[in-house]
Amino acid sequence: MTALTLEDARKGLASQPFSVLLGARVASFGNGAATLELDIREDLLQQNGYLHGGVLAYAADNAITFAAGTTLGPDVLTGGFSINYLRPANGVRLVAEARVLHSGRRQATCRCDLYVVSQEGTTTLSAAAQGSVLTRNGPAR
Repeated sequence: MTALTLEDARKGLASQPFSVLLGARVASFGNGAATLELDIREDLLQQNGYLHGGVLAYAADNAITFAAGTTLGPDVLTGGFSINYLRPANGVRLVAEARVLHSGRRQATCRCDLYVVSQEGTTTLSAAAQGSVLTRNGPAR
């Protein structure tokens, strides 16, 4: 398998209409890790003015899957994940940093920390997630 590049990851994200709708972008990709970012906009907030939990879950899911793609290749799907919301997400940018904890031939387990960046540049951990990612077609033989 040829190693995927940051440009490959960006093209993959750009092919996801929902990711384009949210304005997500791949900030880093490679060596068992990936970082996704998105600007926090008013239309992504819930009724109390915080970033909606569904947006945090989306970012965790995608970051985990992209991180796993660095070890398993591009043909992957999320097997499942859990997320813990630690504190309200209030700021100007969401940063989802995922890394592979373990990768086998067909499955990877990943962790994702989700930070919110304030107007002043302070980062606050808002949520943490862990999940598994599976190859769709198994390893190349």
